[in-house]
Amino acid sequence: MSSPVLKRVVIKFGSGILTRLQTPEPDPVQLRKLVEAVALLKQAGHTVVVVSSGAVASGLKPLGLASRPADLTTLQALAAVGQTHLMHAYENLLRDHGLHVAQLLVTHEDLEAAPRAARFKATLERLLEFPQVVPVINENDSVAIEELRFGDNDLLSSHIARLWGADLLLLLTSAPGLLRDPDQPAEGPIPVVEDVAAVIHHAQEKKTQLGTGGMVSKLRAVQDAANAGVECIIASGRHAEQIPAVVAGGGVCTRFRAVAQTAG
Repeated sequence: MSSPVLKRVVIKFGSGILTRLQTPEPDPVQLRKLVEAVALLKQAGHTVVVVSSGAVASGLKPLGLASRPADLTTLQALAAVGQTHLMHAYENLLRDHGLHVAQLLVTHEDLEAAPRAARFKATLERLLEFPQVVPVINENDSVAIEELRFGDNDLLSSHIARLWGADLLLLLTSAPGLLRDPDQPAEGPIPVVEDVAAVIHHAQEKKTQLGTGGMVSKLRAVQDAANAGVECIIASGRHAEQIPAVVAGGGVCTRFRAVAQTAG
């Protein structure tokens, strides 16, 4: 029997799967299930990097706000408070599996400027030399606004997957994948996509109460990563128990083939 293929995996947790379905606050049960899935992947030998949204949602209750505000300054204040609560939750849950969180806050400028990108990549790879560490990355929302306004960390996760040279980018959302017909969810997701540009019309830009990224945002992120040679998957984060199976090649999801890279 052949050994399983070990992968370098970037998993993106969006706000919509980190919060309760009916109220704008973090869902501790959901976060525990996601962390358990990460622990199982590491136990199987995969190298895992998490890109996590959820800082704004985590800041609402401490600041006494009932819903996500519209102005960027308040959003950045919420993120500054919520990020500490979010990391505390990750640390507590990972500790149950003998793991520890490593927080990395970045901006798109950090990843686009060559010297800063090289330093970020070196730090990330050094952290990954410690098997008990799980890097959890978020945009530095207290000083940057790109993800707060446009992408819910979709594009950030794609950028990190490309920079790191990941084998797989797994975008977890509230949908089971890219639906064949958004108006007929019972038909299920498209299992495999060869050309992202050919299926963007299937997507609807539906956003959650706390999230900023819809399916179109995810497809754009997928397109960037797939064109750089990274296989991508969109799957439901509400069924965290299937994450190990999805990474292994099974599960209910949509898989996007990586574009073959030419040498030179």
